[in-house]
Amino acid sequence: MLNIDSIQNGIVIDHIKAGMGMELYKLLSLDELDCCVALIKNARSEKYGRKDIIKIEGNLSPDLEILGYLDPNITICIIKDGRIAEKKRLTLPKKLKNVIHCRNPRCICSIEGEIDHIFDLSENGRYRCRYCEQEFQQQRSANGSH
Repeated sequence: MLNIDSIQNGIVIDHIKAGMGMELYKLLSLDELDCCVALIKNARSEKYGRKDIIKIEGNLSPDLEILGYLDPNITICIIKDGRIAEKKRLTLPKKLKNVIHCRNPRCICSIEGEIDHIFDLSENGRYRCRYCEQEFQQQRSANGSH
C-alpha cells in the first residue's frame, strides 16, 4: 500500500470524485505553489468505492465556490499541528462569479469584457445568469467529464 506522509499544517481536500483530482489541481493552480502538494488518485473509499485526495502543506484558501460547484460531496479538512482543526462540508454555492460563463451572445456580460459573469442558483437547482436569466447548460465531453 502506498504511504503518503501526514501534513502538519495545511489543507486536505477529500472525497473528490475519482478522476477529478487533476482537474481540481489545475483549477486551483496548485502547480504554481511553492509548497508540498500530493495528489492521490483512485484511493479506496468505503463510501464511494474510489476517490481522489489532494494534500497541501502550508497556508492556502481554496476557492470553495469552485469546489462546491464541481462536487458538493468534497470535504475540506484544515490541518493544524498534525490534527484536523476544522472540517468543512461543501454545498452548491448560491452565487458563482466568473466560474461559469454565459453562452448567450446578446447578454451584457458576453458583450462587455469587464463585466463579471454572475450566476445565481435557482429553486430548481440550476444556475441562471443574473443579467439575462439564461440557464447554464453543463456541457460534457465525450469521456463524461465537465
